[in-house]
Amino acid sequence: NWTGRRDHVLLTMALQTGLRVSEIINIRCQDVVTGTGAHIVCEGKGRKQRATPLRQELCRLIQVWLNERKGLPTDPLFPTIRGSKLSRDAVEHIVRRHICAATKSCQSLTGKRVSPHVLRHSTAMELLQHGVDQTVIALWLGHESVETTQVYVHADLRIKEQALARVQAPDSHPGRYRPDDALLAFLEAL
Repeated sequence: NWTGRRDHVLLTMALQTGLRVSEIINIRCQDVVTGTGAHIVCEGKGRKQRATPLRQELCRLIQVWLNERKGLPTDPLFPTIRGSKLSRDAVEHIVRRHICAATKSCQSLTGKRVSPHVLRHSTAMELLQHGVDQTVIALWLGHESVETTQVYVHADLRIKEQALARVQAPDSHPGRYRPDDALLAFLEAL
């Protein structure tokens, strides 16, 4: 159905781009470039515009969606059935509804609280786990500073374990210290 296809594109975009809910609901059809250099232009916090790149699979989904919805360039990319832009609550409801459905086939989701912000967090963690520099992640997510991105570094124990594995332990031998003969002779001469 129409809303299911809209939701599929919306959720895929949210997970692959890490856009904020406010950014997703304000995307217009004209803000999407699906050709060479595919990206979405969105307005983030502080009315700052940024471009977020798109993978080819997502471009194909968006192109099919744009062809189906046949809206004006200034129309919202993800409209309600009546054609207006979705609200923040509507997006949260969409995420909850689809997580509830997914729980039936993926038991590990049971009891987990998945929100649009969790999808954004997942994008950041995915980038971090694939070695993307924190500065790039901060730019990607539209953070004012790299410090905001630090929360993702602290959140992932796996990254810490991998970092620890890269560092060699100091060459130390446990036990009691025994000074050599020259040091003992020097100390006795004092």
